[in-house]
Amino acid sequence: MGPEHVAHTLRISYGLPHVTPDLVTAWERGTAAPSTPELTALAGALWCAPGDLIGRPRTLREHRIARGLAAEAVARAVGLDLARYRRMEDGDDWRGTERQSAALAEVLELSVPDFVAVTGREERLAGLLRSAVGTRWQAYVRPVAEVVPLPRPVLERTLRALHQDYQGRMVASLSWSGTKAAGAAGDAGRAFLERIVEHFWQKVGP
Repeated sequence: MGPEHVAHTLRISYGLPHVTPDLVTAWERGTAAPSTPELTALAGALWCAPGDLIGRPRTLREHRIARGLAAEAVARAVGLDLARYRRMEDGDDWRGTERQSAALAEVLELSVPDFVAVTGREERLAGLLRSAVGTRWQAYVRPVAEVVPLPRPVLERTLRALHQDYQGRMVASLSWSGTKAAGAAGDAGRAFLERIVEHFWQKVGP
């Protein structure tokens, strides 16, 4: 099916008169994202589930759609009225309590990294990790545990490994002071900090 066929099907069979071949092409290229009704209709036109069109879900809405759940079902499961839940989903801004967050993780079957991202904790986690690798990592075990629901031994092992990796890069840059190698080591250290959350999850492991 070409974009013109998909657009025609969405207009005629699913009552979306605004969908054009150019809009379908924009969805394919990732320069535009379909709304929830558009995504549902698109899945129907392509004989698949909406979750199949998302790839790896990242936002609160994408996780819900990937699980094939209605907004009403998620709102009920986490104990929120539907209007408030929809506002959070529309703004991708989760503001539930700890109990509601735990219920959200359960109903959407979120992994720990996805839970941290969906509940808006990733930026705070990045800040804590950058501080931990640059100073005494032991002081950051408890603050990180407040953001990431993982056992303390796992966090201690992970923070220690991150600290060693980063400090190794910094020692290299000091040892090679004034050389091209020092500049490369410094660049590696900065790149490490920019991707600190990704490195953290790699160290945590399965």
